[in-house]
Amino acid sequence: MHIQPTDREATEALLAFIRSSPTAYQATGQIARILEEAGFSRLEEAQPWQPEPGAGYYVTRNQSAVIAFRTPREAPAQMLLAASHTDSPMFKLKADCLSPAFGTYLRLNTEVYGGTVLSSWLDRPLSLAGRVVLRRQGRYEACGVVLDRDLLLIPGVAIHMNRSVNSGYAYNPAVDMLPLFSAAEGSPGLAELLAQELSCTPEEIAGADLYVYNRMPGSIWGAGEEFFSAPRIDNLMCVYGTLRGFIGATPRPDSLNLYYAADNEETGSATRQGAGSVFLSDVLDRLCRSLGADRSRLLASSFMVSADNGHARHPNHPELSDGQNAPALNGGVVIKSNAAQRYATDGFSAALFEGVCRQAGVPVQCFANRSDLPGGSTLGSISNTLVPLCTVDIGMAQLAMHSAYETAGTADTAHLIRAMQQFYGAGIASERDGVCTLSF
Repeated sequence: MHIQPTDREATEALLAFIRSSPTAYQATGQIARILEEAGFSRLEEAQPWQPEPGAGYYVTRNQSAVIAFRTPREAPAQMLLAASHTDSPMFKLKADCLSPAFGTYLRLNTEVYGGTVLSSWLDRPLSLAGRVVLRRQGRYEACGVVLDRDLLLIPGVAIHMNRSVNSGYAYNPAVDMLPLFSAAEGSPGLAELLAQELSCTPEEIAGADLYVYNRMPGSIWGAGEEFFSAPRIDNLMCVYGTLRGFIGATPRPDSLNLYYAADNEETGSATRQGAGSVFLSDVLDRLCRSLGADRSRLLASSFMVSADNGHARHPNHPELSDGQNAPALNGGVVIKSNAAQRYATDGFSAALFEGVCRQAGVPVQCFANRSDLPGGSTLGSISNTLVPLCTVDIGMAQLAMHSAYETAGTADTAHLIRAMQQFYGAGIASERDGVCTLSF
């Protein structure tokens, strides 16, 4: 296929975003930076809000989740929302993380965050990122930190010592996956490296949330540059694409447009910054009060796009996909459905969003798991238990989901941005239950 220059530009911008977002903390910081460059103002949950008509604002929670919104210029008649998640499977450092190995090496003691492909983390450059809590004169401040250097590696075992490694070897996270940090003596300690990066003393470090991240840079590749690979494509591709669509859209004067990037989807969303929390509900309550809107009536004429990547048909293992509902890389937006409601899509929400994509000139694909293979879930159905509204679950097709290095299609970043820009400019009006109009 022929990749357009705009497709490559959108993917290059995504790869730069991914490179600057090794953990949910940095991803949220990058989102905030992009929003501020677009004229959005920061709000704090602990302070009063006085949003002005037609203005843009954002608020963060735990430094790892963010909600942005544009207030309507007129009385709100609808709400349009896209939700994605900032976290990805990786390894988190334990509180007491230094693990000596027989007086020769110093390793880091970690635990698995989310459901990652363990073998994909072996023998590649790694480092640490997250946040550190500083204590200075009774004041505690959480600061983002990225050790931007090749610092760690999880060494694999030679095949001569593990002849079963190519025969379905079961990796033990407590044994096989501990990253090598330094020689036991003569090297700087972790506290010293963090203090140097943050211009503080080791004694001022009171706590930390640190994660191992993959240092390999993203790459566009293939005979026609059809593919790209990078860490954390799931779900930073949707985080970035929905954000660009949100910022680039021309909203209707009676539309309350929201952008939501939650944390902790990979561990179930049941945290105060996850989609299972009241974060979105709290923000919506405050907005309805300030706008004089009836929350229940507003939700009845509202629509949510839950955006989280989906599985493409694997070139070497097509038998793992449903024979008729398996998308392809570069094939456009994937609408995901599941009879057990792991995805929130139903026939009505799918039809509406297909109409949006058709108007945007973006192709649509369908995804469903093989009926005899259990699939994953995402935040759409979880969020709907607290903020119920018509919802479609979408994503972009990718390979090797939850690997340390994933693959997607170069044309699909631009597909998502165009679809979301069209969505945020749409009009949705509910006439009665099961009947609504879609206008552009």
